[in-house]
Amino acid sequence: MLSAEDNQLLCRVEGDAPMGRLMREYWLPVCLSEEVAEADGAPLRLRILGEDLVCFRDSARRLGVLDNHCPHRKALLCLGRNEDGGLRCLYHGWKLDVDGHVLERPAEPAPATRTTRIKHRAYPVREAGGFVWAYLGPRPEPPIFEAPPFASTASTHVAIAKTVVACNWAQIVEGQIDSAHSSSLHASDMIAADVDRAGAEATHWTRPSTDKSPRLRVQLTSYGLRYAAIRRPIADDATHDYVRITAFVAPLTCLIPPNASYAVSQVTVPIDDHTSWFYFIASGDGPDVPSTVAWRTFLHLQPGLDVDAGWHRKRCAENNYLQDRQAMKQGSFTGIDGIPAQDIAMWEGMGAIADRTSERLGASDVAIVRWRRRMIDAARTHAAGGSPLGLAEPRVSQSQITAFEGIVPKVLDWRTLGTSEQERAAYPPAPVSPPPA
Repeated sequence: MLSAEDNQLLCRVEGDAPMGRLMREYWLPVCLSEEVAEADGAPLRLRILGEDLVCFRDSARRLGVLDNHCPHRKALLCLGRNEDGGLRCLYHGWKLDVDGHVLERPAEPAPATRTTRIKHRAYPVREAGGFVWAYLGPRPEPPIFEAPPFASTASTHVAIAKTVVACNWAQIVEGQIDSAHSSSLHASDMIAADVDRAGAEATHWTRPSTDKSPRLRVQLTSYGLRYAAIRRPIADDATHDYVRITAFVAPLTCLIPPNASYAVSQVTVPIDDHTSWFYFIASGDGPDVPSTVAWRTFLHLQPGLDVDAGWHRKRCAENNYLQDRQAMKQGSFTGIDGIPAQDIAMWEGMGAIADRTSERLGASDVAIVRWRRRMIDAARTHAAGGSPLGLAEPRVSQSQITAFEGIVPKVLDWRTLGTSEQERAAYPPAPVSPPPA
């Protein structure tokens, strides 16, 4: 369990909260590229870390992320006209470019009608991996931008599903690094099978193990942590283990153990203290990576059918996530369609900010305990003037960080599985954390 003070430190991101200040030191995904695909298209209203923003693509296809309130009288810029190289406020016609320069003030007498002396709050922007990324931090020079680990090359195919989750960011990430729950909550979607490694069918995933009680091992890394869930495989369990390794890349990315067809990642971006964006990602270079439509169909997160224009789900707490009790009698473990909806029902059910002071944790929670301490310590270190987690040397390139899944001989050290030479050289294997007594 956590103390009330540590729980607040972990969860709160708005204003001057230490965790939010830490997150602002990184490039953050603020929306999907598809949401602002059109030059001079509709501006996109955003809220990230409790701050109101607007994103738009101008006539030259440059992207801008600005404070959503006009510097003149604080009207909403997201309602403005995106035209001729800038975003024009509807109230008095002030026009701003992607860098925040005020280009025109038509209501003012000449020569003040045109001016470049006024600067509105604008943030550095990049585009990669299907996302628009922004640096929302205070430094004049942002950290070097790297393509995300799930799309380390421009040729990588990426399919992304998106939805709003009505809870704090931390309990979502905890679900992503909780391997033990998949054997229960997702039992009808991750089916045990006599296969060499995890597979992906059109309607479900397969895995070569029936073991519901994995042994968990944790290794702290320069970028966050890696942990292994070690299970008995269906075949050759006397000599082999089935190992699933998750990598958490600070501050918001989890690389989930892949399957034979594609890699799987999840990214959680705090909207504010009580609400989050959740992104579920399939990626890879092979022919079996699903299309965006197929991926969203598999996850039951299709726009217009499962989620509305604002990415709010039809399956929600108010309708019990459309749980089908008859389907449960016929074999569905949860009666809830879609892996994300099953997870979200658990996350939202904990409350907007989970009360971790009264938990009763067990051996299956060791990775969660270590992750919490990792992020709490990172926030305190940064607040005291230290370097943000993962941005100090020795650094590991995002392209070198991967998850792992497979059946391996018991004699192999799990810490060497799925790691690059650069990662192994950057830091020696840390001592493995034993499971709690």
